[in-house]
Amino acid sequence: MASATGKPEAAERTVTKADLIEEVIRVTELPRKESETVVETVFESIIEALQKNDKIEIRGFGSFRTRQRRGRIGRNPKTGAKVEVPPKRIPFFKPSKELKDFVNVHKAAPPAAAASSSEHAPQG
Repeated sequence: MASATGKPEAAERTVTKADLIEEVIRVTELPRKESETVVETVFESIIEALQKNDKIEIRGFGSFRTRQRRGRIGRNPKTGAKVEVPPKRIPFFKPSKELKDFVNVHKAAPPAAAASSSEHAPQG
């Protein structure tokens, strides 16, 4: 990502599915195969729900849903010919306020630690 001056900021890192699997292994100490199953199951569940036009809400993280995109007339970039682009549903993610806050704090506590301290505080 470039700053306002056009100079690149600190190198961005791309977190992959393999990185998520490694994190599950590290945190849970599950075998690799089971950790892969956990990550795959989460992604497959989200995809299946979106295919059914269901909304997925993960408190403290955000929500996934689909939005309808209208049909339109486009152009073939090679030939310039007009092409009808049919209407379609596209996946949409809306981050929660908590996620936005975590992203905008430089060294925030991990969400699990922050959530557990506030959820389990004694109520008076």
